[in-house]
Amino acid sequence: MESTLQPGMTFEFAYEVPADKTVPHLYPEAPQLQEMPQVFATGYLVGLIEWACIEAINPHIDWPRQQTVGIHIDISHTAATPPGFTVTVKGTLTAVEGRKLTFAVEARDELDRISTGTHQRFLIDAERFNQSVVEKAGKAG
Repeated sequence: MESTLQPGMTFEFAYEVPADKTVPHLYPEAPQLQEMPQVFATGYLVGLIEWACIEAINPHIDWPRQQTVGIHIDISHTAATPPGFTVTVKGTLTAVEGRKLTFAVEARDELDRISTGTHQRFLIDAERFNQSVVEKAGKAG
């Protein structure tokens, strides 16, 4: 991790919501979701916030040897966003505690603030992490 990864660092990430990131596409095998409105799904919003934070972090680490994994997310989702709108995630790195990174995040579409909250990521060595996953999978037998 580079010394440039410091609290106070800010970022912005924009994404145009396609139709396949709406609620019915979240779990196509779930019939209940097929009846839900065609709006940006909370599950995809979580992924977008993770992606935005990863984009902000990667210039400051030895990517891809070092990576980050999400370890906590606490966000609201307070307004619906139809396909074709652009969601912009803004964030601030608020804390660096060893390998744990904490972000304050906000997401907006063209008309509304749709989300606020916090997200934490943890810096990993990708090779060691992937090996531990393989070992865990092997134990499932």
